[in-house]
Amino acid sequence: MATMTSLIGLINKIQRACTVLGDHGGEGMSLWEALPSVAVVGGQSSGKSSVLESVVGRDFLPRGSGIVTRRPLVLQLHQTEGGTDYAEFLHAPRKKFTDFAAVRKEISDETDRITGKSKQISNIPIQLSIYSPNVVNLTLIDLPGLTKVAVEGQPESIVEDIENMVRSYVEKPSCIILAISPANQDIATSDAIKLAREVDPTGERTFGVLTKLDLMDKGTNALEVLEGRSYRLQHPWVGIVNRSQADINKNVDMIAARRKEREYFETSPEYGHLASKMGSEYLAKLLSQHLERVIRQRIPSIIALINKNIDEINAELDRIGRPIGVDSGAQLYTILEMCRAFERVFKEHLDGGRAGGDRIYGVFDHQLPAALKKLPFDRHLSTRNVQKVVSEADGYQPHLIAPEQGYRRLIDGSISYFKGPAEASVDAVHFVLKELVRKSIAETEELKRFPTLQSDIAAAATEALEKFRDESRKTVLRLVDMESSYLTVEFFRKLSEQPERSASDKNASDKNAPDRNAPPPGPQNPERFSDNHFRRIGSNVSGYIGMVCDTLKNSIPKAVVYCQVLAAKRSLLNQFYAHVGRQEKERLGKMLDEDPQLMDRRATLAKRLELYKSARDEIDAVAWK
Repeated sequence: MATMTSLIGLINKIQRACTVLGDHGGEGMSLWEALPSVAVVGGQSSGKSSVLESVVGRDFLPRGSGIVTRRPLVLQLHQTEGGTDYAEFLHAPRKKFTDFAAVRKEISDETDRITGKSKQISNIPIQLSIYSPNVVNLTLIDLPGLTKVAVEGQPESIVEDIENMVRSYVEKPSCIILAISPANQDIATSDAIKLAREVDPTGERTFGVLTKLDLMDKGTNALEVLEGRSYRLQHPWVGIVNRSQADINKNVDMIAARRKEREYFETSPEYGHLASKMGSEYLAKLLSQHLERVIRQRIPSIIALINKNIDEINAELDRIGRPIGVDSGAQLYTILEMCRAFERVFKEHLDGGRAGGDRIYGVFDHQLPAALKKLPFDRHLSTRNVQKVVSEADGYQPHLIAPEQGYRRLIDGSISYFKGPAEASVDAVHFVLKELVRKSIAETEELKRFPTLQSDIAAAATEALEKFRDESRKTVLRLVDMESSYLTVEFFRKLSEQPERSASDKNASDKNAPDRNAPPPGPQNPERFSDNHFRRIGSNVSGYIGMVCDTLKNSIPKAVVYCQVLAAKRSLLNQFYAHVGRQEKERLGKMLDEDPQLMDRRATLAKRLELYKSARDEIDAVAWK
């Protein structure tokens, strides 16, 4: 089994590492709060500081009136085989203090560094380790003394602030409460016992300490309390006799003070039968043994918490991204992986795995047909405009049989109207693709840590989409021009097989038909230039344009999808890949610039992960020796 020294020393080591990482409790469940410790609780002037100094055997704590302890002091005691006593602060790790007056000053200065010269308090702890052959292995947390009223210079909330801070420590199941009460006051009025009873009603975690036994009125004693008849706890009460103010003023040696304390109990008629279980030395051993038992009991839950935190940190590191290698190969690989992740999301949008690709179909199914219906063919093929176009096409020589030049001009003019909807379809799909690029970049989790790379990918994708749009525009305009370049002859041949006049006109003409041997009508037949004649031309052209419209309604989407959508799926970032492959290491590094806050967060997580893994390994190595 592990020794007391190794277990308590390991917890001390983990506590120090937690403090370095900013984990000092108070914000949900943390490793710091899961580690067993002894919190020293008492009212102002209860003798709390004197108890700590008696346990340590050194005069090292600041003294004065009012609130002297304004930050938690994590006091870690390490028993050595011999040598000189010395102290070390976590905030000054390379400095050893052998002068304990300097330790007192450093505590005051470090307190002021956070709280200023005011009488404010702070929950950020000071970590102090003391190495001495005269101490037992123990960790104590000295907390600000409980008070009932705010004095001059203190905020009105100071009473509540101190109680909340103390409560945040002692309410944790892993905390052992050292409740300090002066013997010359009624135990029923003890601030420490009152708070301990609230957070530990069964008294399982509370050790009661009575100070100032030597200052009680003559004829009175504290046996009712010390023997557990006045207020019973699960653990025995311990009486302490501190140095008097005169001893403090005379700088009486703490070792001598311990000896004097032992003599007091051994020679006391009231407490002599309890002498072996009284005094600061016994208290230190009692707490050290109990702390070791609690640590051993809580090791499984500590390991479970560590494993849980390791899993959570790994999950967050996976979400925000692991650190990147500094060599150009690793950087290039990371960039290409980010690009591929973006392309996967982009293709999912197009293929229906994510929303957005259906908007492209909406362009072809709704926007294009609606635009085609709005084309001004009624105006272009009105009787008046047909007559105008046909007449202009004939020039000085009127057409003989059919106004072919007029037909061609009317058809060319009508077909040119299709260019507008064709280009609008190209632009609409281009807009949808740009939006999908933007959404895909925002939805690619891997890219969120690299704002510069996001911008570079967006710029490269937009440039590629513009090239695809230009090619698509050329293609759809070619489709429209193709319809003008070669007309479907069969359509007009079928028209020529139909009688030029309607059935009613034919019947009427049959009655007044001329002699069959009469010569055919000449080119100046008035019927050829009547409104009915031009209406028929407009109707014929309209029929042909309807056929062309149906063709383009099918071919324009095909061209747009091929030139823009499929091209984007196949080669959206091809040029970017080629560009990145030619970049130097410095430029690759700039592309992988991250948000400084994200980098700080990853560094913090990495350090915390290292702490937890190290703590788990060391606990496994020590706990079952």
